[in-house]
Amino acid sequence: MVTTLDRRGLLIRAAGLAGLALTPAAWTPALAQARLPDDPFTLGVASGDPAPDGMVLWTRLAPKPLDPDGGMSPAPVAVSWEIAEDPGLKRVVARGETLAVAEAAHSVHVEVAGLKPDRDYWYRFRAGGHASETGRTRTTPAPGAEVSRLRIAYGSCQKYEAGYYGAYPHLVADAPDLVLFLGDYIYEKAASDNGVRRHPPVDATDLATYRQRYGLYKSDPNLRAAHAAAPWMVIWDDHEVSNDYGDDQDRSNPDPAVFLARRAAGYQAYYEHMPLRRRSIPVGPRMLLHRSLDWGRLAQLQFLDTRQYRAHRTCDAIAEGKMIPDCAERRDPERSLLGAAQERWLFDTLDRSQAGWNVLAQQYLMGDLQRLDGRYSNDGWGGYFQTRQRVLERWRDAKVANPVALGGDIHTFFAGDLPLEAGGKPIGSEFVGGSISSLGWKNAELRPVLEHNPNLKFGDGEVRGYGLVELTPKTCSVAFRGLESALVPQSPIRDLARFVVEAGEPGLKTA
Repeated sequence: MVTTLDRRGLLIRAAGLAGLALTPAAWTPALAQARLPDDPFTLGVASGDPAPDGMVLWTRLAPKPLDPDGGMSPAPVAVSWEIAEDPGLKRVVARGETLAVAEAAHSVHVEVAGLKPDRDYWYRFRAGGHASETGRTRTTPAPGAEVSRLRIAYGSCQKYEAGYYGAYPHLVADAPDLVLFLGDYIYEKAASDNGVRRHPPVDATDLATYRQRYGLYKSDPNLRAAHAAAPWMVIWDDHEVSNDYGDDQDRSNPDPAVFLARRAAGYQAYYEHMPLRRRSIPVGPRMLLHRSLDWGRLAQLQFLDTRQYRAHRTCDAIAEGKMIPDCAERRDPERSLLGAAQERWLFDTLDRSQAGWNVLAQQYLMGDLQRLDGRYSNDGWGGYFQTRQRVLERWRDAKVANPVALGGDIHTFFAGDLPLEAGGKPIGSEFVGGSISSLGWKNAELRPVLEHNPNLKFGDGEVRGYGLVELTPKTCSVAFRGLESALVPQSPIRDLARFVVEAGEPGLKTA
């Protein structure tokens, strides 16, 4: 008899071999199609993971985006690309050709190098007699360069059924240098009985259904336009695989081996649809996503993966759903939200940082949020109290310059300070950017919770939108951009609240 642990090991090894299909060396030579009858660029273009000399350019060939295979035959297709210094693509500085293959859903990840730092560039693809739309991207400043400004737009939680993506045209108009997406790019559940739009009729659980779900989401024209407007840095949360999962533990299926097969499929589909570098190619149910990004001397951004490596859930025996009391296990220093290796990476990265601002890009409200009944969520930092304490202590002990955390997940705009002890002096501040479309708390329920948690200075769960951050050597300015309504395709937007953190003075102020 094969035990669960044996089956888990076998699955990881088998899935690891399967994951090699995403690497170019594994592709078998075949004659590329000369012409495609229909436009294959229905999912648009994107760029991401920028560097001083280049970035990743992405597209996926999918003339029928709601089909699991995108409407493509199994044959590989030659895809050419070009990148230029002008929007009209007259001053081309690099071009090349690659193959889009069925093993990777005919997605393309081109790692461009040799460009000039701190510049705008424009790019497009051609395949089968068709040309893609033109995308805008940019390189980061040279290492150590003095930089006067960085504008970041960030968001999360864009459940397709819950609302329209009316936030994205405003995000594009804000002209960010960089877009951060902090998790829940898709939602995996089958169609519900309410909402303004509909998911497919089945849960996404395997590679075909995850690919179909990304095809649905990425065919939205507002999301396409936002990807084409600026380079993105992406991290996941839970719904890219399964609600509230952690490590090999899934709330909906207790068998780790079965869940890891699902996780491998979700990770592969995620890579196929995101502008990520080769270092992030998944190997079965494993994928490297945590990384950092420098913007000259002005800022360093650290991106965390809080799902893949975490210890199992806290205090399950006394949990009400995912809500737990302040039990001893919550404060166990041996438990980690990040896993030991990722924690070491983060602390080493913080120790070396010479940036004027250090931005921790992660999935959650980081500070403690105690409900009125005294309980905490065991799904984020609340279930891993000591992990948060270790991060805050590292900020303090390593004298990390001007730490700021950005988050998502909770579908509510929050702004707050991050002290080591309740009521203590803040070490950093945090800004949770609401949600693009997923529904949040009612403000009448939220107000007493804010009063109960004095580290939180602002909260609004009824408005959808995103955060806009402007970094200069002296200030970090944050605007919460809120839609009038996400239940209509187009909506006006306003600044819901504005805050500022001054360099060298921990703690946020209302702007």
